[in-house]
Amino acid sequence: MTNAPRLSFTAPRVEDAVADELFAGDDYEGMRFSVADFGEFDLTGTTFRECELASVTLSEAGMRGTRFIESLITASFAPVLRAPRSTWRDSLVESPRWGSAELFDSELRMLHIRGGKIDYLNLRGSTLSDVLIEDCVITDLDLGGATTTRVALKNCRIDTIDLTRATNVDLDLRGSDFAALNGLDGARGVVIDEGQLSLLAPLLAGQLGIVVE
Repeated sequence: MTNAPRLSFTAPRVEDAVADELFAGDDYEGMRFSVADFGEFDLTGTTFRECELASVTLSEAGMRGTRFIESLITASFAPVLRAPRSTWRDSLVESPRWGSAELFDSELRMLHIRGGKIDYLNLRGSTLSDVLIEDCVITDLDLGGATTTRVALKNCRIDTIDLTRATNVDLDLRGSDFAALNGLDGARGVVIDEGQLSLLAPLLAGQLGIVVE
């Protein structure tokens, strides 16, 4: 039996705030930033706790080690999202429009990503626990070296998934369409349906040296 992600997100109570100045390493709580451009900000190590970010631009913002805790991020835009080693915990990311999302070595726990489009979601070396991604279009999903526990992708369209050296427990891909899966060495613990198995059959045969004529 496959264990589903355990989610408990509740929309935070927030007050409107102005994003004229945000400082690296500061802790912001209970604030709502709307239609703001964070592109020039250094948000290294900054924490957003019980905050709402609505229609914000995050492109090129320095977000290494940024933490989103019990927060709501809606309609965010970033041709390049630079957020390695960031933390996304007990939060909802809705309708993101991200180009290259550099989230490698990050921690995603009790995170729900719903809708939107992401060209390249780089989660190499990250830890994902209780994560649901649904109704999202992802060109390339990179989980190389990642550790996943109770992660589900539902009704997503994905071109390529890379699982090289991944460690998975209940990584549920059922109900999503993907064109290619790389890194079969990291596919243990993945849950797929019969239709997806037929897609993977040639790859599995090649991995085992089986010739099909």
